[in-house]
Amino acid sequence: MTERPKTIFRFGVFEADTNSGELRKSGVRLRLQDQPFQVLLILLQNPGQVISREELRQKLWPSDTFVDFDHSLNTIINKLREVLGDSAANPRFIETLAKRGYRFLPAVEILGDVVPAPARNSADLSPTASSSLLTHPDELPDVPHGYVRVLFLLIQIMYLSFYVAALARLSAVAELLDRWFGGANWITGILIASAAIGIPVRLYLLSYVSFDVKDLSRKFLRLFPATFVLDELWALSPFLLARQIGLGLALAATAALIYVPFAQRTLVLMRDRSRKSTW
Repeated sequence: MTERPKTIFRFGVFEADTNSGELRKSGVRLRLQDQPFQVLLILLQNPGQVISREELRQKLWPSDTFVDFDHSLNTIINKLREVLGDSAANPRFIETLAKRGYRFLPAVEILGDVVPAPARNSADLSPTASSSLLTHPDELPDVPHGYVRVLFLLIQIMYLSFYVAALARLSAVAELLDRWFGGANWITGILIASAAIGIPVRLYLLSYVSFDVKDLSRKFLRLFPATFVLDELWALSPFLLARQIGLGLALAATAALIYVPFAQRTLVLMRDRSRKSTW
């Protein structure tokens, strides 16, 4: 038996399968009735565009059908928001435009003729259900914008302090590295070069967040591979103070600093989400 051609609409961790009429989150099938699913498909086919209530009425109910349209459509939209974890007050997916209709906010990826992965129940969900270990914007909670800005600024100041302190005591640091690695001047050269690169990068990020410039996430994500390498290199900096703070504390500080690049990425995504929720 030949499979019917189908289309999958993907947005964030969600997938809507037009062939099976199913909505999945990270591969887990969600319970959604037919009419809410049909409304979702209409919105997914027109992301970013306003779909009027009258257009939805014409597609959902024939002209000779008698129904309390306003109440029924409101119920359908509420069910959709409940399944997606969305809200009318702070919409991430479905935005209500008073007296105009509804608009689907996230970007939508359309996949055709895709072989479906076997559906799983909620009980089968495991930490590997997501396709990526990196946090997706749709998975983040709503956090007050000010908290996110302060935390991100503190991280940039911390790194800037590392660079300035290392360069200010460069002779002592070089002597320590020479004692550890036996005349490997290239290591001191890497330290100087990475600090010289890191200072303008941190000042750039500090200025962007301080003045609350829009679209930081797009620019930061482009910089992320380079800043990740830089930050992981400087995660070893506590070992420069191992004699003063002890090897154990230096190891603990390094372990924490290894995580910080991922925390920066999450904070940038949270910042953009918190900005959108205030518009």
